[in-house]
Amino acid sequence: MPTPAIDLEIDGRQVRLSSPDKPYFDELGITKRGVADYFLAVGPGILNALRNRPTTMERWPGGVREGVILSTRADSRGEAFYQKRAPANTPEWVQTASITFPSGRTAVEVAPGDLASILWMVNLGTVRFHPWPVRAADTDAVDQLRIDLDPQPGSTFAMAIRAAVELRQVLFEVGLTGFCKTSGGRGLHVFAPILPTDFIAARHAAIAVGRELARRLPSEVTVNWWKEERGQRIFVDFNQMARDRLMTSAYSIRPTPLGRVSAPLTWEELPDCDPADFTVVTMPVRFAQQGDLWQALEECTPGSPEAALAWYQRDAARGEGEMPYPPEYPKMPGEPMRVQPSRARRDDS
Repeated sequence: MPTPAIDLEIDGRQVRLSSPDKPYFDELGITKRGVADYFLAVGPGILNALRNRPTTMERWPGGVREGVILSTRADSRGEAFYQKRAPANTPEWVQTASITFPSGRTAVEVAPGDLASILWMVNLGTVRFHPWPVRAADTDAVDQLRIDLDPQPGSTFAMAIRAAVELRQVLFEVGLTGFCKTSGGRGLHVFAPILPTDFIAARHAAIAVGRELARRLPSEVTVNWWKEERGQRIFVDFNQMARDRLMTSAYSIRPTPLGRVSAPLTWEELPDCDPADFTVVTMPVRFAQQGDLWQALEECTPGSPEAALAWYQRDAARGEGEMPYPPEYPKMPGEPMRVQPSRARRDDS
């Protein structure tokens, strides 16, 4: 028989948690209540990561179990799913914001302003959060440059570490301060606070920074969009800066049996870190000892993206301009054909 719902008191609000004993990470012995306790333990950190940011919820309402399928654009039959729009039953005290998709359609999305709102999202089965790089006050003003270092098959985490260390220097050279974290998987994310800019400019800045990184580490890093051209290298996924292409927040839980989390790091500990060390079990202890290592990101003075954009214009003048957008996007100004190179060669022959 299901355990009755319980009420959690969070900063003066009562947040209902249904089925608290439902298994969520069975191999770890963690229930839905355990997931809620995890996010409470890292509360200041997850709130810094999400505060006032429109956030897509990755919901696993039945728990993270073997065989559960995550719905995608191509196949919507999965039990787990992404929820962009705020549910109809969203409490009036949960902050929301209106966002615009690449198609021009709009939607109202949860933009949590407090920890109680985040735990309300957890009650819906959310284990991983995907916040926009904007705030609720202006959802077209990008205030974080986010660089996704994505290891391709055959590459290693050690290569991602080397790429992140060099990326820190590249960002410094354009006047930006980088902060690193594990992705929760095999990759690394580097964020840099920037003065507000539009999505196209932010994506162009990411392209420029990625190209410079690839020039410095050509055998280990690539910005090539087409998989057939990437090789066994770290891919700088510049399209994660495109509108509505979102990255995992710090402290989110990766929905796999081992429950790894996206862990903020210091640059000093990065060279020796192992993503397997950061889990829903170990992170509360780490957080209690060290606090939110990305509090410094929130307090950092934003840098201007103009120097990175000057690099983009320099490269464009040399013939390296716009790059392909994600496939669900409408055709964008200056964009090359969305045809993989091998197919384009066959079509031209």
